[in-house]
This record gives sequence, structure tokens and C-alpha cells, in this order.
Amino acid sequence: MDIPPFSQLGLPAPLLKAVESLDFEKPSPIQALAIPPALAGKDLVGLSETGSGKTAAFVLPVLTKIDLNLQVPQALILCPTRELAVQVCEEVHRLGSNLPGLRAIPVYGGAPIDRQLRALRSGVHLIVGTPGRLLDHLRRKSFDPTLIKIAVLDEADRMLDMGFREDMESLLGAIHNDHQTLFYSATMNRGVEQLIGAFGNDPETIKVKRKSLTVASIEQRYYEVRHRSKLEVLSRIIDTEQPRLALVFCNTKRSVDECTEALLARGYCADRLHGDITQQLRERTLQRFRDGTVELLVATDVAARGLDIDDIDIVFNYELPQDPEDYVHRIGRTGRAGRNGRAISFVFGRDIYRLQNVERYIRQPIAHTRIPSQEEVEGKRTDMIFETLKDLLESGAYDPHGSQIERLLDQGHAATDIAGALFSLLGSATGREGEEIAEDRSKSQPRQGQDQKARPGIPDPDNGKKKRRAPSVAPASGMTRLFLSLGKAQGARPGEIAGMLYREAGLPDGAIGKITLFHRHTLIEIRNEFAEAAIESTRRAKLRGRPFKLDHDRM
Repeated sequence: MDIPPFSQLGLPAPLLKAVESLDFEKPSPIQALAIPPALAGKDLVGLSETGSGKTAAFVLPVLTKIDLNLQVPQALILCPTRELAVQVCEEVHRLGSNLPGLRAIPVYGGAPIDRQLRALRSGVHLIVGTPGRLLDHLRRKSFDPTLIKIAVLDEADRMLDMGFREDMESLLGAIHNDHQTLFYSATMNRGVEQLIGAFGNDPETIKVKRKSLTVASIEQRYYEVRHRSKLEVLSRIIDTEQPRLALVFCNTKRSVDECTEALLARGYCADRLHGDITQQLRERTLQRFRDGTVELLVATDVAARGLDIDDIDIVFNYELPQDPEDYVHRIGRTGRAGRNGRAISFVFGRDIYRLQNVERYIRQPIAHTRIPSQEEVEGKRTDMIFETLKDLLESGAYDPHGSQIERLLDQGHAATDIAGALFSLLGSATGREGEEIAEDRSKSQPRQGQDQKARPGIPDPDNGKKKRRAPSVAPASGMTRLFLSLGKAQGARPGEIAGMLYREAGLPDGAIGKITLFHRHTLIEIRNEFAEAAIESTRRAKLRGRPFKLDHDRM
């Protein structure tokens, strides 16, 4: 495809200036195809993966529709999650930096509504928000859609999957008939088709396909890890897999510094790279990493640009990147020059949605993996000691220490006891003392997004259509158990439940504990201080398009 420059797409001068200041070299395919018809006022269906540049593809035309002298909502962008809403709103401000007085705000659940009410009353030109909270404002009459000129549905398929169909229909139905609608979706399914058929006006369809962006030589997997457990899990994986060189990616300079210091405190050979590191120190650090003096390099995306080292065994996403393109860039540092590589990501709570974006973008699933236990780490260390001793014995390149061993035998110690003591001594000298983490206490629970399967030969007590049963154990310390009126029969999944709660209630990472699915209900453990907020904030929420009841478990 011959892609024209931005200057030939029909954009006004202030937007072209903003594009140039952001160092956009040329439009992406979706931008080149979508911007001209959108500028012409046509309804549009854009089928494009996350990370293809679609945000600028709809934000730039939207900004051309804004009358800055009119302090009322004129454009509406709907997003499935608060994270995406904030990200899109930031892009609006970047691309609209040369539009004096432009006011755009993100509106989403889980944030103080009073602040949003004040912002809306003071006058805004553009609103980026999640359907549930926007519908709340519509009912409160704090959001007036009558002068909306253009509406955008970003990731329409995800919003439908998350149960926002009725909310989207109510919002679009409240807008004046004479407006432009842009639909963006990764996939075209029946739900998306129905939405377009109901609210689109002879839309033009633009489809941009992407091939798989990762190579088969890279094994990709993820662990569900709370923030406070990340360092211990990282240490366990390093101890069990013994990479020669590993890259650890964080999203901020502060995270890089904290992670590096913690690894050094645990005895690992680690160093850091981020934007505050001088060029001279950067080159020195990279050289130490190449020659193996530094085994673990902790870095931000910016600092790792241009990193060209073929022998990296593992890339860790200690923090999952916001942009799927950054994920591809990160893991491309391993699996080079015909070698196999591993890419390991840590996720928890709302990160699940970001991981799903990555999977859509790379067109392949990422395998969930169980966190190795302390016992497994010790077993692996013992195995490595055994192999080292065996190789040493077979080579004969060691001092027999005959006199010392004879003394121990003369004192009545058996040869096997002596060998066992030496194993223990070597283990303590070469290993570290592990920490117990919350994930160790919940090994039996199904992972978020996946039901636990019954073991062969053991009947599933919840397989029949029984009503709810009492839990066999009390909730963990500091946790409250909640009852959710949806279960396996309604297609509920732990990952969706956790994501809904984090989204609607604005919960911090680690607020949700064990989630146990039954046939027609679910039991959820949540930190005591967040239980009431979760119940209250989800009264109007839906899961998989169904209303539900969330309350304290009474059994």
C-alpha cells in the first residue's frame, strides 16, 4: 500500500503542526484509509487491531468537528475501560495541543463523581468515557448529548463482551439523529453488526489486517502476581530457570530503581537503564551486560531502544506495557540469531484486559503458568548441586580432602550423612531464603479467567444443578466473602468477575482474593475495607450482559 503523508490527508494546519511535533513520520495504514472519509463526514467502520494507530485515526477527524467557541459537549468517545479512556484523552490533548482553549475530560466509574460533575458544569468540548458512568451522567442530566456532532465507539467488540450493549444503545439513542458515528473494532461479529445496523448511516468499512508479530522461537507465558509478590516470584523464576542474561522491563524510572535495588539486596548481579542514566554510564552498563558481569538488566522501554544483544535468554515484563507494540518490541530482544527465548509477563487485576489486547494484537494466546513454589525452587537448586558434583566427580578435578573425611568417619559419621550435610551446606551457601507470598496460600484456586477442572476419578460436587453450598473454610484473614448471583451456568469466569469489580469499584491491586465458581453462584473474597464499596458501586452493573446481585455471603 502506497501511504501518502499526513499533509495530503486533508487535516487543518493546527493538527498537522501537532502531528509533526510528535514526530509521526507517516500515517499508519488505518490512519491513511480512515481519516479522509471521516473528515468528509461519513460514518465509518474501522476493523483494526489494538496498536495499529487507530486512536489518532479517529481523534484527528473528531478534533476538526469541535467549535472552540461553544462550551458544550460536541464529541463523544466511548471506551471499554478507564485505562483506555484516560489513554485516549491524553492523545486528544497531545493532538489538540494547538487548539487554544480545547477542553476534553475522561469520565469513568470508580472515580469521584463530584469532580466529574464540576468539570462537566464548567464546560467541555469533548468527553471520553466508559458507557456505565456516562449513562449515569445522562440520567443525572449532568451530560447533555443534544449537540453531539460525532460519536466514536472504540473497541466496540470489547464493550459488547463486557456487557455494555444496553448502555451503548441508550447513549447513542440519546444523541440527535444528525450526527456522525465512527465504529472501531478488532473483530466483526454479530453483535457489532447489529450495533452498526441500528446506529450507522451507510458506513464505509475499512479493514486493516495484521499478521502474527512474534516469532515461534519465543515461548510466551504469564503469571498472575500481586504487586507485593512480584519480586519474590521474579526471584523464584530466575532461581529455577537460571538464565545467563535476562532483561527486566518496568514502565517507570522509579520502578526500575526500586526493582534493581531489591535484586541487588537479594544477591543478584543486576544493573539499570533509564532516561536519567548518562550516555557514558549507559555504555558501560551495556558492556557489562554483554560480557555477563551483569546478569539482570532492569530497564524502561525508552532506555532499551536500540539494544542489540543476541544472548538474552528471558525477557520479563515486570510491568505490562500500555501499548501492545511495546510488548512486541520488548520480547523481540530474545529468541535472536536462531536461539530459543522466553518472554514472561506479570499481570494482576485490570492487567488481564491489557494482556487480552496484547493477545489480539499478536494474534496468538499467551500461556498461563503456575507460580513455582518454594519447594520447587529448593528442588531445582538441589538438582543443580547434584549435577555440578557429578560432573566434578567424573572429571576428577578436585582435591579429595581425604584426611578430613577420614576424621569424620572415625568420629562415627556415616558416608551418606557426610554427603547430605555437604549438600545442605552448599545449598545454604548458593541459595537465598525464600519468602511466603499470598499466592502460595491459594494454589488450589482456579486462575482468573479459567475454571478449575475436577481431578480424574473424583466427582465434581457442583456438577449437578445444586443450589449454593456453604464454604468449607473461613475467608482469609482481613478478607470478607461476597456472594455473586452468577456462576458457571451463566458463563461467568473469574477473570471477568475480577475485571468487573476492579473497573466498577476502582479497587487497588490485590483487593480481590480467592474467587470460587459454583453452578449458579460465585463466592468472592475481598479485603474488608473494600467490601461495601464493591457492593454499592455494582448495583447497576452487568456481567456478560446480565444484571446480578452482589452482597455479603450469609452462610
